[in-house]
Amino acid sequence: MASADTSQLLAAVAVIWLVTYLIRRRLDPLNSIPTVGHSAPLLSYISALRYIFDAEGVIREGHQKYFGTVFKVPMLDGWLAVFTGPNLIDELRKSPDDVLQLRHTLGPGADDQFHVAVVRDKLTRSIQALFPDVLDEVSAAFQEYIPAKEDEWVEVRAFPVVQQVIARASNRVIVGLPKCRDPDYLKVAVNFTHDVFISSFIINLFPDFLKPAIGRMTTMVSKNKKALMPMIVPMLQERQRMYEQYGDDWEDKPRDFLQWLLEEGRHKNTPFDNIVEKVLLVNFGAIHTSSGTFTHALYNLAAYPHYIQPLREEVERIIAEEGWTKASLGKMYKLDSFLKESMRLADGTLLNVFRKALKDVTLSDGTRIPRGTLVCAAAMTAHRDGARYPAPDTFDPFRFARLREGGVEAATKHQLVNTSVDFLTFSHGKHACPGRFFAANELKTMLAYLVLNYDIKFEEEGKRPANVRFGPADLPAPNATVLFRKRRDAPRVP
Repeated sequence: MASADTSQLLAAVAVIWLVTYLIRRRLDPLNSIPTVGHSAPLLSYISALRYIFDAEGVIREGHQKYFGTVFKVPMLDGWLAVFTGPNLIDELRKSPDDVLQLRHTLGPGADDQFHVAVVRDKLTRSIQALFPDVLDEVSAAFQEYIPAKEDEWVEVRAFPVVQQVIARASNRVIVGLPKCRDPDYLKVAVNFTHDVFISSFIINLFPDFLKPAIGRMTTMVSKNKKALMPMIVPMLQERQRMYEQYGDDWEDKPRDFLQWLLEEGRHKNTPFDNIVEKVLLVNFGAIHTSSGTFTHALYNLAAYPHYIQPLREEVERIIAEEGWTKASLGKMYKLDSFLKESMRLADGTLLNVFRKALKDVTLSDGTRIPRGTLVCAAAMTAHRDGARYPAPDTFDPFRFARLREGGVEAATKHQLVNTSVDFLTFSHGKHACPGRFFAANELKTMLAYLVLNYDIKFEEEGKRPANVRFGPADLPAPNATVLFRKRRDAPRVP
């Protein structure tokens, strides 16, 4: 009798659970969005693993089935809604970024994003004035890390060299000389970019209510802040002392990002440890994306070295006429196009414009996105849309240079820093990367310097190493080597 009662109770519980599940499923707006893979409990984890190891296949399947709409993909900690087609991607502009869980990795100080305004305003307006410093650091770094000779090829592991060059050139502007060449400082700056992603990946494995606790337990980022404090705080203290002694201006007052952060922070009574956090954040933005982007471009240059000569001719001609300036870089259409085409085919991620809906949203096609949903754009398929890019899977390095020949509007529309629903490398809309103008000038300076001063190739011409894929990440092979030979009669760089 007791056994029968227990069976009936279990059956009743099962029925109640099933009914509750079906009601919740019916009422949940996410269930009206089609799924690539399984959406049922437990089975969805199988599809989540597929997303981790074959994100390209998942995105292509979603694009083929649901182009022009939204589809969802199961992840280990929730759902990802993927926008496709130019109309819906154009709507994806309003919610603030939250995908890297910065609040949990960096603490409450990450909520105060005043450094973004400094990047958008003071850094962007100072690019021309800071250009000689960036060029000087690029030249010094490449000569140090690529000790090539005229009569022999030197094998170089490319990605770590690119990271170091970008770290030095960026920090020439962030903290200035001599700190930008300090090996201990550079080690922290570069390691931080890796640790943010590792910490974020770990945090995102857990539900939202556990994320703050997991963030406190994940110390990889906090150790970088702890290491950076004794390097940066004395600089801030000395500059603060100069303010107190001389006011807002004094001889040899630094002109770098740290100075701008200090000036902004003084108005807000920002503690020094918060400014150190901003230095870390700016390094993350400067080093991570640019390193992957430039390495992809370098691999294309090494795989197809016959493109070096037309790039070299353009750079030489313009520099002979105007010298090394920000303005002269802006006239190098082929150089700009080479980088943009490399980014179009591989810019570090298959998805972009990540947002987290902070309120319920109804899209123009009627799709309902509930509060808390992570959303993004299918950048990979947007960048390979045959309706917008003829031969979309072909690397055509001067594609955008040709497009820019169509007048003033076309010259602006197709330049590297311009964002659109067809080119999402720098995100899109009001949350497009504020540092893209500085990054573009830095990358173009590096590429121009390389083609002027080195011959470059792979051991096997035309064959570049396969990208590394993990989830939406689309990264250049980290251990691939490139051959460099110092160019004979290379023009002198100031």
